Amino acid sequence: MSTTMLQRRDVVGQILAPRKRDLLVVGGLGSSSWDIAATDDNHRDFCLVGAMGLAVPVGLGLAEARPDNRVLVITGDGDMLMGMGSLSTVAHAGTRNLIIVVLDNERYGETGGQLTHTAGVTDLAAIAAGSGISVTGTVHTDGELQNTVNAIHEDEGPAFYVIKVAPELPGTVYPPLDGAFAKDRFRMAVLEN
Repeated sequence: MSTTMLQRRDVVGQILAPRKRDLLVVGGLGSSSWDIAATDDNHRDFCLVGAMGLAVPVGLGLAEARPDNRVLVITGDGDMLMGMGSLSTVAHAGTRNLIIVVLDNERYGETGGQLTHTAGVTDLAAIAAGSGISVTGTVHTDGELQNTVNAIHEDEGPAFYVIKVAPELPGTVYPPLDGAFAKDRFRMAVLEN
């Protein structure tokens, strides 16, 4: 089990602070989307409140459809474990405007905090590298986070970063829960770009 003390909400705040207008964000199931919503209610964020395992495929499709936008997927370890097969597709596509960040608290937050496999021997960054994604890394410290934030916003993808965060969950801040409203709001924001 990791001994990290990075706080997820602070991490997401630091990741989104240097945001440029062309950045589109896809939030994964549950806590990742809550962290994004708590940081900023931005119309260029599309948070998947359900749909476990689909954050990366949605992000990949968006990046392929919008090559002039940078697409950032922020998801959790449970969501990524559910959708690991998508990493091979990301590597095969070689989508240069796609960055994936996994907030790894080593827990299934949506179902009661049971340990995920990343609390044991599973290394998501190694799986991403083994799938063919050439830029991968795992972040444990604030110093490493600062370097990674710069890479998230400046370097070419596809890239995959695991950020180890403490298991404590901050208070819930929901993104829009009306699916039709969230879709339409995001679509209009994308079309404005």
